[in-house]
Amino acid sequence: MSAETELPVPVKPAANPVPVWPVWSAAADTPSSRSFSASHRVPGRQISRCQGAAVTGPPARLRCVFQDYGESLFPWMSVLRNTEFGARHGGLGSRSERRRQALEALDLVGLSDARDRYPWELSGGMQQRASIARALASRPRILLLDEPFGAVDALSRTQLQDMLLEVSARLELTTVVVTHDLDEAVYLADRVVVVHHQGHGIAEDVEVPLPRPRHPIDTRESETFLRVRRRLLETVLST
Repeated sequence: MSAETELPVPVKPAANPVPVWPVWSAAADTPSSRSFSASHRVPGRQISRCQGAAVTGPPARLRCVFQDYGESLFPWMSVLRNTEFGARHGGLGSRSERRRQALEALDLVGLSDARDRYPWELSGGMQQRASIARALASRPRILLLDEPFGAVDALSRTQLQDMLLEVSARLELTTVVVTHDLDEAVYLADRVVVVHHQGHGIAEDVEVPLPRPRHPIDTRESETFLRVRRRLLETVLST
């Protein structure tokens, strides 16, 4: 995306393939994500602008991924059909085109071999991968994830974070992650936005000068990572 997306804190996608990651941490996570997606509006108040136009409803090229993957997938549909559902609502016309796009999305998240299985046959991490694939199948330009990995185990969380970084860079997505996990925020982000604990405005807006690609061990042990994490923790504890 070349145009600026104006939020409570403006988000301007980078000119290079590395995506922008403003991440809300602390509190007010669901209201923040709703405001960003324009699924909830404050009367008489403009919430955001995307590519120069006021956002009065969910942008056509924005897709959301939520924490509760168990309720976001259709249990009576296979993983492939769930993903095709996302492609259908992305405006893809022919059935063959929707199938092709769904298969590509499943390949991106590493679920090609599970395409004929049903959500209830998958682990929590695999279900969340399926949710992300469904969002990607509609060819979004903006991906909003609200606590996407909060319900999975620690190993799955690390794997999903790396998968998300790789997919976002490959597709050049503008990606926003809402999280309460400071380590996750620093690891994923180019920028972290900390909300006051009662949701009353922005406590701090921090750039994350970590090089890409990120490494699950080396990045987290780097001096820059620890310095940024300390600054965010001090901010969160003082708000």
